[in-house]
Amino acid sequence: MVRIVVGMAGQGRVTLIDPEAAAEAVTVPLAGFPDAVRRLEARRPRWVWSDTRSWYPRLLEAGVRVERCHDLRLCGAILEHSAATVTVRDAGEHPRPAWLPVGPSEPGAAAAVAASSVIARTPLFELDEFDAVSDSVATVGTPGFIDAAADPGIDPIDRADDAVAGSSAEPVAAVIAEHDRQLALLAGSAEPNALRLLLAAESAGALIGAELHAAGLPWDRAVHERVLEDELGPKPKTGWKPARMEELAAQVRTALDAASVNLDSQADLLRALRRAGILVDSTSRWELREQDHPAIEPLLAYKKLARLLSANGWAWLDEWIAGGRFRPDYVPGGTATGRWATSGGGALQLPKIVRSAVVADPGWTLVVADAAQLEPRVLAGMARDEAMAAAGRGLDFYRGIVDAGVVETREQAKYAILGAMYGATTGESGRLVPRLARAYPRAMALVDRAAAEGERGGVVSTLLGRSSPLPPSEWHAAQSRASQPEASPADERRARSVAREWGRFTRNFVVQGSAAEWALCWMAALRTRLAAIAAAGAEAAGPITPASASGLVFERAPHLVYFLHDEIIVHTPQALAADVAAAVEEAAIGAGRLLFGDFPVEFPLDLAVVDSYALADA
Repeated sequence: MVRIVVGMAGQGRVTLIDPEAAAEAVTVPLAGFPDAVRRLEARRPRWVWSDTRSWYPRLLEAGVRVERCHDLRLCGAILEHSAATVTVRDAGEHPRPAWLPVGPSEPGAAAAVAASSVIARTPLFELDEFDAVSDSVATVGTPGFIDAAADPGIDPIDRADDAVAGSSAEPVAAVIAEHDRQLALLAGSAEPNALRLLLAAESAGALIGAELHAAGLPWDRAVHERVLEDELGPKPKTGWKPARMEELAAQVRTALDAASVNLDSQADLLRALRRAGILVDSTSRWELREQDHPAIEPLLAYKKLARLLSANGWAWLDEWIAGGRFRPDYVPGGTATGRWATSGGGALQLPKIVRSAVVADPGWTLVVADAAQLEPRVLAGMARDEAMAAAGRGLDFYRGIVDAGVVETREQAKYAILGAMYGATTGESGRLVPRLARAYPRAMALVDRAAAEGERGGVVSTLLGRSSPLPPSEWHAAQSRASQPEASPADERRARSVAREWGRFTRNFVVQGSAAEWALCWMAALRTRLAAIAAAGAEAAGPITPASASGLVFERAPHLVYFLHDEIIVHTPQALAADVAAAVEEAAIGAGRLLFGDFPVEFPLDLAVVDSYALADA
């Protein structure tokens, strides 16, 4: 495999060099960077650069797509935290350079702590609060994010000329040295083959994230505005609430006998609820639903509309929709588990109500695919639990559990599986989990071991070797207090509580992180297949018309436009839709074989070819 390393050469110039053939190095001004890459891409190299987010958008804007890369920032973060590299790292022979950010693992770890406490109090059918944590992790100001404007080590002239921030401004020699360091860590690791696949998949994800932003998700603003008017009423004047929200707020105030309560203030609303005899500890939807009072129904309706207004209202449209496209800022590997995050736009939380605005361009269509019950299938494959894999034959995993006689209803099966993966010990989920343990002992033993390791403060790893962060300082402080001779019963209860919370995180980490790896392999394989379909289509039928509005690289080729954990959307010319749909399914099968070999676990897809995203669920 040819590798070409990209680094700065000073004075706003870039060097592209194959370390094995240094005499052929090319140094060009930044303006000439895309043309140089276009010429060298014919050699099918693996591009080695510090950060895909800094280098690749410049290429896409110029109409240049690359096949593969090695992202030093993302790969360095994995290697720096993986249990598989701890021995070689502890030897101290390969220290991480100061210029390389630790990566998204640290902000992801902070999110994991918050998420674990959310899980502890959230019913298993309301995991949207958990996703809300991961949708805004890697933003300006978090560890691992380098802001060039605030970095005194970057010459201000280069900053204005390059628009290449932080570690991307490193000279090519430093980039080569860091790549060699990472290869040495990989070679000395306990699981080099698995880690090598993970690094390749993570780097492919970085390319895909940049391409998703560049192409954008087709978005019909007029359709979205009709949705807002149907739900909220006409667009209000600045500073005013929509008419429907005002109506609901009046109903709530009347029912609570609280004419001045501010429904948008949690503290104010909580006081009004308690004065009215509604004794709740929070204003969350799951707790309010348990109450019987005339104020509850309009209050829940108000909260739903308030979320629509704040997350996807008129202000969101003005900020995020331009040229018929929604271009969110994806952050591949943005959480501790490897799941993606976003630093703006809320792409990971698009409510169903606005999906009707996602409409294909004329002459194009959308191929929407959702991996059915991905995480329990991944768990079955990781544990080599043949009984659990057998329950997953077919599209509905939960129905397979019922048919196996483990539980009586599909709803029970869903509760049981979610309870097993999120550590439920009480309620309906807690009651049903022991049935799963009897039916699927290998799978349940795997997550139980992960939970026990987390409770001890240890590290667990995904299938390919991404490792969990260590517990935060608050966890260690609680354990330390409980171990003191003067520790109170309250201290001991607190220590057990935070240990169990972290155990729930590590229990889910191994499954969720491995599912994220499957999704990366799925998308990476599909990306390659889509490029082949585009090339074959152009050769057989000439240019595909009409062109899409997805930019120079994608205006005539099928391309990924959306990703949500286990769901993708491909925007494709209508003439290629059947080929694309087949490629989506073939890539899913291939990802399963890549990760689990010949173990008989299936990864079926809910797949639809539609003109509007909303029709995919119809």
